[in-house]
Amino acid sequence: MYEILVADDHPLYREAIISVIQHSFPDAITHEAEDFDAALKIVEQNDQLDLILLDLNMPGMTDLNGLIHLRNEAPDIPVAIISAEDNRDVVLRSVTYGAVGFISKVASGENIGDAIKKIMAGQVYLPSDIVRNTKATSRPAPEEPQAFDTKQISSLTRRQLLVLERLSKGESNKQIAYELNIAETTVKTHVSAILSKLNVHNRMQAVLCASKINFDQYLHRQH
Repeated sequence: MYEILVADDHPLYREAIISVIQHSFPDAITHEAEDFDAALKIVEQNDQLDLILLDLNMPGMTDLNGLIHLRNEAPDIPVAIISAEDNRDVVLRSVTYGAVGFISKVASGENIGDAIKKIMAGQVYLPSDIVRNTKATSRPAPEEPQAFDTKQISSLTRRQLLVLERLSKGESNKQIAYELNIAETTVKTHVSAILSKLNVHNRMQAVLCASKINFDQYLHRQH
């Protein structure tokens, strides 16, 4: 059973999104917030949230500062932007700053439902036109993370590699702690060390870059 927070200042749009969620996940529990402060309060009171759908332009949001604040306050809760904004740089900056996806408000209910399903399955979702434009243009995306070099990856301990491998699969700190049979506080310590060694600002940047790592190769070296 999933718990999803829909943070948007338009009641009718919140209702429409909740309808899409309930169609895709009939057993889901949904929460609503009409501004950023209300969203933050719900996050602070509920650590069981599986996803936050965050409107970029609701009251309390200033550019991407709200997203950054949420990622710092609740790093284990995935945040996806849901917005009418179609600026490619804004979309890519959102992912750079920790969003697990960017869903367009003008998309059909079916497409929005598919996007949420992909995000819940641990994938990073971007609108198809943004993906096409990113591939077609020669202009680099702003602050787009680069692939890690061999020296950076080799600096990680075996345990840190195992944690990063599970991060790349979209697992939360709680899931990683369970799978590796370690304390959740230990996972947080490992994540902090990983971000520092890989020179990235947040776990989503690490996840995006880690998707191309052959973990078997590096873990085999450390046997």
